[in-house]
Amino acid sequence: MRIGEVYRKTNETDVEVKVNLDGAGAAQVNTGIEFLDHMLTSLAAHSLIDIKIKAKGDLTHHIVEDVAICLGEAILKALGLSSGITRFGFAIVPMDCSLAIAAVDLAKRPYVVANLMLRGKKIEEMPCENILHFIETFAMALKANVHVNIQYGSNDHHKVEASFKALALALKQSVSIDPRRIGIPSSKGVI
Repeated sequence: MRIGEVYRKTNETDVEVKVNLDGAGAAQVNTGIEFLDHMLTSLAAHSLIDIKIKAKGDLTHHIVEDVAICLGEAILKALGLSSGITRFGFAIVPMDCSLAIAAVDLAKRPYVVANLMLRGKKIEEMPCENILHFIETFAMALKANVHVNIQYGSNDHHKVEASFKALALALKQSVSIDPRRIGIPSSKGVI
């Protein structure tokens, strides 16, 4: 099984993350931020990556940032040398009024484009800027090229949830083992 664990303790946060890339989408998430917990549970359910997260800290921003770092690093650890993976993943997800598109390349060349078209300042108790920061930080820690875009929508909650579901499906595809793939999925022979 491809399992990754990361523990991060700073003066601001205490975060534990464990992932199983070959799981069933089980989630045990407690960050103290209900909307973030909801999105991470959705990420687990739709990526089929088992995710366990325990986090506490002083400020919402610090918790969001360090959870994103640890989750990205844990998935990266679980991937190991990336031998046999599909590497690329993409998805289009509708959620009521919203349509999200996500694409992922696990090439260890981090880059992020995230346009969620959020109009409000908060969703539930979570500042919208922290949602974007989560996606950016997660992609950098995973060393992945991640694009997440909302095509249209009127409800911020639905836009973000569609985005996390699309990202989950793109991750599911990119981390999956391709039975035809022998070795590293790159013409360079290394990722």
